[in-house]
Amino acid sequence: MTHDERERFLAAPRVGVLGVADPRGGARAPLVVPIWYGYEPRGEIVVEMGRETIKAQLLCAAGRFSLCVQDEQPPYRYVSVEGPVTAVEDPIDPAVRETLAQRYLDPEEARAYLAATADQLEQDIAFRMRPQRWRTADFASFAAEFAEVGAEPGRDGRTG
Repeated sequence: MTHDERERFLAAPRVGVLGVADPRGGARAPLVVPIWYGYEPRGEIVVEMGRETIKAQLLCAAGRFSLCVQDEQPPYRYVSVEGPVTAVEDPIDPAVRETLAQRYLDPEEARAYLAATADQLEQDIAFRMRPQRWRTADFASFAAEFAEVGAEPGRDGRTG
């Protein structure tokens, strides 16, 4: 993907998968969890969670995280970013929480969600991350190559 394509892709309302190192003993893999996130092109990633959750504790300890966002519809695409935590908002600004709810829910659902979870304002914090490393893939050109091969005469996959 081009720089602008990856920025627009990441800015679209998709569920992200957050990854953070998990050093809690043994040979643990990183903690990987789905999460709502906010992003504006050339800005920072913002994620919200409970102050006492494992993921918040691990983010504080690691000081960095990764986020992977994908489009599950063919042709498949993804953007993965990784970088340092630049700020922890404790407690979360209610406007940040409202923006995230409105990003993922229609207006009526967002209002109902925010009202039903208003008590979380005291328990939730937000982390901001500046993307340093980007990994992207857009399989549209890959899919087009297969379409071309399948359309060539004599390339129907049968032998003899």
